[in-house]
Amino acid sequence: MGARGSLTSEMTIKSDRWIARMANEHKMIEPFVDTQVRSGVISYGLSSYGYDIRVADEFKIFTNINSTVIDPKSFDPRSFIDLRASECIVPPNSFALARTVEYFRIPRDVLTVCLGKSTYARCGIIVNVTPFEPEWEGTATLEISNTTPLPAKIYANEGIAQVLFFQSDEACQTSYADKKGKYQTQQEVTLPKI
Repeated sequence: MGARGSLTSEMTIKSDRWIARMANEHKMIEPFVDTQVRSGVISYGLSSYGYDIRVADEFKIFTNINSTVIDPKSFDPRSFIDLRASECIVPPNSFALARTVEYFRIPRDVLTVCLGKSTYARCGIIVNVTPFEPEWEGTATLEISNTTPLPAKIYANEGIAQVLFFQSDEACQTSYADKKGKYQTQQEVTLPKI
């Protein structure tokens, strides 16, 4: 059996041409910026093999004012302070939740991986986004960690992370939509659900 035997399947990273076509013809990304915007901002928009997403102006900033325990099975929303602003200050050694400006509709044969932008990473700010599963749609909730002992500034409506799109040579048997995933069609910063 060769490298392309019948038991193997492949996933390939998709190019800017494919991303633009899927955004324009299938509304995979809305709003879609078909070039890399860089002047005076943390870059966002289409890149060679990915799409740089923007953070919206809605934040939930972690606070210990109520001395609650962080429990993913019973999350206390009082653990966050809501903020709507053009800038967000994440306290030292703390984190905030936010969401993307962009709304995504992921095809059934595609999985994404999202990585934080180096501009923030070089400042000790780590962005975590779980993969966008096949047929998931919505705005993505972003987890932004400030690993430094100093306050960290996040700029709304500017780049925060890059999404890479991987397409399989066959559609999955069960998609996120089929599973009726709990984060399907979210349009706001969404707290943990069980």
